[in-house]
Amino acid sequence: MTGELPADAYPHAGETIGTARQVYDGALTPDLAVSTFRNIDRLFPSRVIAHGRDVLPLPPAARPLGQVEFSSNGRRWDLYDFLAVNRIAGLLVLKDGRTALELYQYGNTERTRWMSMSVAKSLTSTLIGAALAQGRIGSLDDCVTKYVVALAGSAYEAVSVRQILTMTSGVKWNETYTDPDSDRRRLLEAQISQRPGAALELMSSLPRIAPPGTVNNYSTGETQVAGEILRGATAKPLAHYLSERIWRRAGMEADATWWLASPGGIEIAGSGIAATLRDYGRFGLFFLGGGVAGGERILPAGWTAQAGSSKTLAGGKRLAYGWFWWPEVATAATPDAQDAFAAIGICGQRLYLNPRERVVIVCWGAWSKPQGMDVVDYTDFCAAVAAALR
Repeated sequence: MTGELPADAYPHAGETIGTARQVYDGALTPDLAVSTFRNIDRLFPSRVIAHGRDVLPLPPAARPLGQVEFSSNGRRWDLYDFLAVNRIAGLLVLKDGRTALELYQYGNTERTRWMSMSVAKSLTSTLIGAALAQGRIGSLDDCVTKYVVALAGSAYEAVSVRQILTMTSGVKWNETYTDPDSDRRRLLEAQISQRPGAALELMSSLPRIAPPGTVNNYSTGETQVAGEILRGATAKPLAHYLSERIWRRAGMEADATWWLASPGGIEIAGSGIAATLRDYGRFGLFFLGGGVAGGERILPAGWTAQAGSSKTLAGGKRLAYGWFWWPEVATAATPDAQDAFAAIGICGQRLYLNPRERVVIVCWGAWSKPQGMDVVDYTDFCAAVAAALR
């Protein structure tokens, strides 16, 4: 690991874990999923995201979260149902920056570092905002190849940074996690190979299927391109830039880690961050606060609202997607959902932000399958929690 964390300081060191292929195949037993998800820095070389000296306190809320009852998928549920049937390994609820609920299951503790999976995408897009605020990225309308020369002549030649953030490059991609022949699995195999440049070679080989800006296609590979943009713009590892601009300034209490595509190489920008429950919550508070940390504006004014809101394709079609964030979709049961948005990762990871209600919710899932084990809909649960704290 780059910037080695002492193994004896971590409560779960030495546990038996599965493999990266098992995670994406959905071939983990429930117990093995838990031990693997809290030890992902052992799956691949990782780089440390260092925290600073000043820790942002998360004091108890004056009114802790009590019983929550709500409807989802045609039946009534409560908090304990949600914890059980969705296999929630950790749950943090913050209201006005105070802790309304902090809960750990399956042997996890406040020192546990849990995997982000695609929640990392939202942190990567936030770093794009930080680089824009510093002038390291000139404009979201700059071409990708201004920062990633290796993609010149590829299907990304005429794609903008903005189109990367909305996954509207028009480049062909198959995200199916369990299909061994999908592009997502090809990217995983490039990561498993740990060969320098393998991930970027894959991205540069992909064909175009639509003009940039006209089609949205969810692509973890697109996030890897965003990581390459950041590395080209900042000349720093993503983990170091995240530490410098956010982790140290926003009051995180523990170091986190981030997977690498090869030893000493670039981070896997679409997944692979492991952090504590409280520090995921502090990142949420940083975002709810408009991207200000340590008295300094880290993100451009208005960035957080833009990042969490739905965007529009060139033809006028509205997307249910922001800048690597998912706007919550309002329903009859959750009429306030349009004010909220979330970072979402496979196997049950979620960071929910509700600016109107000033609520942050962090959910750690311990699913054995990448998708489809959310018996209770997360949007329904999070909306009910926000309403209960109103």
